[in-house]
Amino acid sequence: MSSTTLNKTPLHDWHLQSGAFMTDFGGWHLPVRYQSDKQEHQAVREAVGLFDVSHMGELLVEGASAADLLQYTTCNDISKIPVGAARYNALTTPTGGAWDDLLVYHLAEEHYLLVVNAANQDQDFNWLQEQNSRFGANLRNVGSDYALLALQGPLAVDVLESISDLPVRDLRYYRFLEGELLGCPVLLSRTGYTASDGFELYLSPQHAEAIWTKLLEGGASFGIEPCGLSARDSLRLEGGLHLYGHELGQDISLYEAGLGWIIKPEKGDFIGKEALLRSKENPQRKLVGFQMQEFGIPRHGFPILNQEEQTVGSVTSGLLSPTLNAPIGMAYVPTELSEIGSTFLVQVRKRRLAAEVVRLPFYQISRST
Repeated sequence: MSSTTLNKTPLHDWHLQSGAFMTDFGGWHLPVRYQSDKQEHQAVREAVGLFDVSHMGELLVEGASAADLLQYTTCNDISKIPVGAARYNALTTPTGGAWDDLLVYHLAEEHYLLVVNAANQDQDFNWLQEQNSRFGANLRNVGSDYALLALQGPLAVDVLESISDLPVRDLRYYRFLEGELLGCPVLLSRTGYTASDGFELYLSPQHAEAIWTKLLEGGASFGIEPCGLSARDSLRLEGGLHLYGHELGQDISLYEAGLGWIIKPEKGDFIGKEALLRSKENPQRKLVGFQMQEFGIPRHGFPILNQEEQTVGSVTSGLLSPTLNAPIGMAYVPTELSEIGSTFLVQVRKRRLAAEVVRLPFYQISRST
């Protein structure tokens, strides 16, 4: 697919004019990096970085039966989300896998905003529409109504305070507020996908470049960097965060993926519940984090072998961690190899190198909010 036929965010021209290296990501023409992967990664760990994530999809679910539709099609408990809060969740398949992972924002009574992966948004919408025939909620794909910016890093709150009067410092983790930022209506949430503190800004596409530019200008004295997909991936992997198509998929049980904490069987019936409970009782494999004991960079799809050198799994994500300066990864392995301290081999091109299972996440901040 040529770049002229790919989807473009409202900041596409800005990215091109800034000399960003661009790529096709799920049908979108997005920046991989502006200058240096490591520099952008470290900006988020030590100062602040700004991402254009406007390719993410947004679905609006409204009406008296909105909560019932979401309660039936996802595994987390929608009734436990207060207005003004967001929750991580998954849209489940009948076999206990995931059509997608998503954030659910409770905007107001009977109003929910779902933030889904760009490549899955049409599939997600169609699946929800199909299930909605028994509920009758008002369901709309509103992705074109939003640009989405992610301001991430320990100084993100300082940057926002330098350009607005919004009470951002008091905003708690996984909460949001609605207001105006430099005259532009904005929904501001304190979530993130980098394992650092940070905020997501949902706003009209027509205001995206103005706010993006003001954030970069306001953040200049704090060391802000525009960041691309490469830094986003290394940051989320250090945080042990899942990427759909790697750690999640239709054929991967959410229990095997280590997401039992978002599965709430006690809430009642939902799609995939029985399959998930069977998977919990008899898991065939588990997602683990590992660190290489011999130097070699693990990559997605590289085989995992047991000590008898039999292939028993594969790497889902891997790289040289900029923060740890060590090769790390995540992989699905048989349950007998999933304990902390277990060892196995990773086929790194023509070499079979030792790796050890370690606790996830690789990097974690302490939160006071």
